[in-house]
Amino acid sequence: MKRTNKANGIRSAVPRLTDYMRSSMGVIILALILAALSAVMTILGPNQIGRIATLMSDGLTGNIDLAAIAKVGIFLAVIYVLSAVFSFIQHYTMSVVTLKMSYRMRGELSAKINRVPQKYFGTTSQGDILSRITNDVSTLQQGLTNSLPTIISAATQFVGCLLMKFVTEWRLALVSIGVTILGMLLTVLILSRSQRYFAARQKSLGALNGYVEEMYSGHEVVRLSRAGRKIGAQFDTLNAAVYDANWRSQFLSGMMQPLMNIVGNIAYVAVCVLGSILAMNGTIEFGVIVSFILYVRLFTSPLTQMAQGMTNMQTASASAHRIFDFLESEEMPDESEKTAKLTDVRGRVCFDHVRFSYPSDPDKIIIRDFSAEVLPGQKVAIVGPTGAGKTTIVNLLMRFYDLNAGHILLDGTDCASLSREEVRSQFAMVLQDTWLFRGTIAENVSYGTPGATREQIVEACDRAYCDHFIRTLPQGYDTVVGDDMTNLSGGQKQLLTIARAMLANRRLLILDEPTEGIQPNIVRDIATTIGRLNEEMGLTVLLVEQKVPFARRMADTYMIMDRGHIVSQGDMRGLDDATVKAFLSV
Repeated sequence: MKRTNKANGIRSAVPRLTDYMRSSMGVIILALILAALSAVMTILGPNQIGRIATLMSDGLTGNIDLAAIAKVGIFLAVIYVLSAVFSFIQHYTMSVVTLKMSYRMRGELSAKINRVPQKYFGTTSQGDILSRITNDVSTLQQGLTNSLPTIISAATQFVGCLLMKFVTEWRLALVSIGVTILGMLLTVLILSRSQRYFAARQKSLGALNGYVEEMYSGHEVVRLSRAGRKIGAQFDTLNAAVYDANWRSQFLSGMMQPLMNIVGNIAYVAVCVLGSILAMNGTIEFGVIVSFILYVRLFTSPLTQMAQGMTNMQTASASAHRIFDFLESEEMPDESEKTAKLTDVRGRVCFDHVRFSYPSDPDKIIIRDFSAEVLPGQKVAIVGPTGAGKTTIVNLLMRFYDLNAGHILLDGTDCASLSREEVRSQFAMVLQDTWLFRGTIAENVSYGTPGATREQIVEACDRAYCDHFIRTLPQGYDTVVGDDMTNLSGGQKQLLTIARAMLANRRLLILDEPTEGIQPNIVRDIATTIGRLNEEMGLTVLLVEQKVPFARRMADTYMIMDRGHIVSQGDMRGLDDATVKAFLSV
């Protein structure tokens, strides 16, 4: 369920983190207790050092009690060793817990991507989603590992030093605390003003990552369209926003360290002056001054640590909110109860009064009362201008979106009564935009068909007319390729995706402008192959195409679409450019 609380502060992030890490809370509490115990051991040190100073100052006029000093020294060594052991166990425990948390969180984010509706990707850039999985998870993990124990330890040390000051000498305690209160007030003021800049930093960084990812993936188009200056100007704008948020947040948080140093130095001076007066009057011993100087350092140091820890936790909380906002975003409806399976699929598709508008703009109707029937083994070309609704029909057929009204039937079964996985398992698709992951050619071709043998892969590639160029590569079918690599041309990548569809061996094939960048002779061969598969297997083909010549070569019937309507349909032999233009002009 999506939360309505959009506050990005630490206070609102804690309940969400606590709920998420409920199973590990016992271990986390133990680690925080150890952090506090480590601080307690440290607090006991200055008082013992003061005792040593007093023993040495008393012995200046007589004999120094080395035995007493040795006992105090052994006690000091024991408490400092315990402090180090507690600190080590705490750091190790928090590292293990938070690394497991980040491992689990990345897995859930990855799984969440497959459960969010398609409309989410229409409003959120891919780079922003990737930034949540990588940058934000790492920032949160580091904040919990380092900053949270530091804050607990520093708070314990702060309170402990405060108590020990009053136990040791209340007048010196009041002087040092009075100076410190001023620093605390300034720290709270800075934290209250800097939080929004940390949230803005994470948000602007996600926007910049998204823009860079999109522009890099389409850098060839950018170069060909000579849009480099425009892209550069937009990048500069986003980069400036990141710089501005970083500068403001780091400037305010960076003020804390020098501020605490000034506060500490003033406290040192005050303690030394007042302590000297009290010692000269015989009110306190020399060791009390030594202890207090150390307590001042231990007292102001936690303030610095807490300030820095709060700064890091602010960044971590902003990341936590971005992560949980995605994890708690709307999901596609659960379809576990839809257990029906299609058997002996023949490939008949029926669109019955389909009406649809995209969720981002529900008032703009894209498909209006669309009705059509595709018979088993038929090859149908859906022709029309850009924006006519051709690709939208494919998206609806694959159940990437749900209908506003009407029905889509597959072999007489309403697709809405079947699970998305069941519907999509009946189709093979070849899109205009090719997609290859980083891996071998054999792995890319067999993607979606686990268990395919090398012989089956080679046969599919041979049918797609890409076997010949694969064998010319240095490692053949074991050559590593990827969507971001340039060792294959755009046409060759498209042929591999066609081979992938052929290897899937489904009864329905969707081709969404699949011949972009492919040489005309290869296009002719692919059309021949699709025709042969249609005859041998009764393959039903839906071709989305703007180019009438290729549509005539590939299909035997056509539908002309314009503004969500079928304006004409018939035998492909009667289709030419003039016919399309005539119907679209009406």
